[in-house]
Amino acid sequence: MQLHELKPTAPRKSAKRIGRGGKRGKTSGKGHKGQKARTGNSTRPEMRDIIKKLPKLRGHGKNRARTVNAERVLPVVVNVSVLETAFEAGATVTPKSLVTAGIINAVKKRTPKVKLLGNGNLTKKLVVEDCQVSQSAKEKIEGAGGSVK
Repeated sequence: MQLHELKPTAPRKSAKRIGRGGKRGKTSGKGHKGQKARTGNSTRPEMRDIIKKLPKLRGHGKNRARTVNAERVLPVVVNVSVLETAFEAGATVTPKSLVTAGIINAVKKRTPKVKLLGNGNLTKKLVVEDCQVSQSAKEKIEGAGGSVK
């Protein structure tokens, strides 16, 4: 070891003690109240990580994916029983025809995505196009002699 390689083990300057009169007044740079404003405060790092995660998980209900993803556009639900009353036999059912029939509303002057569900009965032969169809609804449409494209 050479003389120029010597280094002090302790730093020369001690940390500035705040909150004891003098230059800093009011809350002495500690903000307002709370755990971090108290003397002798040192939150354990593992606790800090747990606390950091809490707000992310709070207030989203049971299925977080469904509540958080706001951009996802969910289809408008229409039951088979509604098609029975609104359409004549042999008619084609599209999102556009559902809007013109007044069953669903246009969203921002656009026809929304539509999903047909199998609630109710269907006796008329209908042709369904450009719609998502549940398994039960598909069976009822094809059972009445219609088709799903």
